[in-house]
Amino acid sequence: MQITRDLFNDVMVPNYNPSEVIPVRAKGSRVWDQNDNEFIDFAGGIAVNCLGHCHPALVKALKDQGEKIWHLSNVMTNEPALRLAQKMVEATFAEKVYFANSGAEANEAALKLARRVALDNHGPEKSQIIAFNKGFHGRTFFTVTVGGQAAYSDGFGPKPGDIVHCDYNDIDAFAALINDNTCAVMMEPLQGEGGIISPSDEFVKAVRKLCTDHNALLIFDEVQTGVGRTGALYAYEDLAVVPDILTTAKALGGGFPIGAMITRSDIAAHLKIGTHGSTYGGNPLACAVAEAAFDTVNTAQVLNGVKQREQLFRDGLAAINEKHNVFSEVRGKGLLIGAVLNEQYQGRARDFLIASLNNGLMNLVAGANVIRFTPSLVIPLEDITQGLARFEKAVGDVVNAK
Repeated sequence: MQITRDLFNDVMVPNYNPSEVIPVRAKGSRVWDQNDNEFIDFAGGIAVNCLGHCHPALVKALKDQGEKIWHLSNVMTNEPALRLAQKMVEATFAEKVYFANSGAEANEAALKLARRVALDNHGPEKSQIIAFNKGFHGRTFFTVTVGGQAAYSDGFGPKPGDIVHCDYNDIDAFAALINDNTCAVMMEPLQGEGGIISPSDEFVKAVRKLCTDHNALLIFDEVQTGVGRTGALYAYEDLAVVPDILTTAKALGGGFPIGAMITRSDIAAHLKIGTHGSTYGGNPLACAVAEAAFDTVNTAQVLNGVKQREQLFRDGLAAINEKHNVFSEVRGKGLLIGAVLNEQYQGRARDFLIASLNNGLMNLVAGANVIRFTPSLVIPLEDITQGLARFEKAVGDVVNAK
């Protein structure tokens, strides 16, 4: 059977519009398609493939666990889940872990938990959730409503209620919204899909203080920033602010689907038996692979290497911009980097993405005006250099095609 891009149109729901490229194998930060064309991967499966493709530690964990036990119901627990949970507790502020399959599911659990805590402790009137415009928290109906992008949440009928938004980094607007009926505030400690926007120190500290003042739980969505992406194991560590609940996914499994919500014991106690669950959450196969990914990333060598690689990207992008003058700024942290298009190239981020593919490079966009780079945390330095050379050609193609 010949598999082509045309088959997608015949058999798949049309909510995606994938490129003509169909990858068939990969190793490290290199990917090959059906025609044996090679690509350097600066996308990492949208910040998922934290150790690149087919990392030996992950492959070994998958093979070893695959010959032992794949799945159990949550009537029983299992060794890989318990080992991974213990390591996550030891490495973070948290005392308890809940496993799911994805970031959206981890966020759904966090939001349900926050509402349950408020109901148990304060009564039904304390139900307001505050989130931020341009935020992204998943595609379930609850999480997509909390996410601050109407394009993703509109058109599906009545939305979950008592959810409000304000602009990220706007302390005054946030202070005007929060009150004693606020049960939770959900925020990314660095906005990803919204354009790679870092919080100011003043903003994140004000959010933490106001949450404490109003007995509201602070939820950090670290689905994209977590597991080494910013150069810390979790981004909150560099912000001098500790959330009450944190969600993690994407890089947690290094490419194998898994998500987790972590929190303190006093908060976790409100998810009593039967209040929430997940058929596949915490299954042994996912947790075994995630444990290998977590162990590999959570080392000084890898985390310090992220900062070194960030500087290589920043220097390379600055050189490209000096030649072609297409970016107004480069922002982000660690290996979550956004090159922001200047006024002359507004709305054309996808043009740069397509030109990159045509030059053997995989990258991403974060909205219409930001080119996003989320490569492997251990991408070889020479792959960064070669990839940036390919990106320079792609930029030149867009500039010269005006």
